[in-house]
Amino acid sequence: MSSTSLDRSPYLLAARGEPVPHTPVWFQRQAGRALPEYRKVREGISMLESLTRPDLVVEITLQPVRRYGVDAAVFYSDIVAPLKSAGFDVDIKPGVGPVVAEPIRDAEGVRRVRPVTPADVPYTTEAVQQLVSELGGTPLIGFAGAPFTVASYLVEGGPSKDFAKTKAMMHGDPDLWHALADRLADVAIAYLTVQVEAGASAIQLFDSWAGGLSPRDYERFVMPHSAKVFEALEPYGVPRVHFGVNTGELLGLMSAAGADVVGVDWRVPLDEAVRRIGTPKPVQGNLDPALLFAGWEAIEPEIDRILEEGKAAPGHIFNLGHGVPPNADPEVLERVAKYVQDRSAR
Repeated sequence: MSSTSLDRSPYLLAARGEPVPHTPVWFQRQAGRALPEYRKVREGISMLESLTRPDLVVEITLQPVRRYGVDAAVFYSDIVAPLKSAGFDVDIKPGVGPVVAEPIRDAEGVRRVRPVTPADVPYTTEAVQQLVSELGGTPLIGFAGAPFTVASYLVEGGPSKDFAKTKAMMHGDPDLWHALADRLADVAIAYLTVQVEAGASAIQLFDSWAGGLSPRDYERFVMPHSAKVFEALEPYGVPRVHFGVNTGELLGLMSAAGADVVGVDWRVPLDEAVRRIGTPKPVQGNLDPALLFAGWEAIEPEIDRILEEGKAAPGHIFNLGHGVPPNADPEVLERVAKYVQDRSAR
């Protein structure tokens, strides 16, 4: 389809704060995890290997679009994928997440994080181009990990609950921290640029773990690097979404970093989130993923509430407050998507 048909997509209209035929809906982590067809095509194939095979990336990205009828596709990848492609020793362990063989502790470690080039990720370009061709009028969202969240894995050596080593580096050796975060900003810029130049219609910067920071620390140690990413993508004119978990105290700062759309987890009602963001901007969210297991009688009124609260923003993209749980029932997600679209039809 032409770019004109994409321009009419409910997702892109809402992301620009323009009138929509219905509130668009998609689900974070909709590609993979909960879908049996995903588990079937991934049999015997590691996560990182699957990300380097355009045929698999295309199929896995399209599966939830076919199954749920969502208003946007999200590129099947991982926030550490570009680092792995650039030669950094990182793995994704099932049930654990990204694990780093040699965590970064000093300047030598920082120097191991090298720039990512399109030549490092040719399979990303190929997969995005094929997806855009097959998706037609359904937009593709590209994404990357924000510098803080990616750094937290590299410094901690894997997932962390308190980010003690990361915060110790921030405060104990600010120069080293900023050198690392700056390099990771460049990695995110390069990876997002590849996706946008191949045809992605929007990008999302995942700062999943920024909620572990105080506003003061976020503003000092994190915001300048995320702002660098958003500023670099601005010339492309695609909507830029910023999302984190437990970031209710950071919404205004995350917006000020350069987001066009602010993602909100389930802890803050959307109308309150709009107030905290300050400058009128579209919002994305924010059904608690746990409610997917609560039965339809519990889910329906929550959707109605969120749709009503979302009217406080110039645009609202319905989503979960975080990712699809691995054991979620696909039939429930399909029902949520259809209900949102039907209930909000203008």
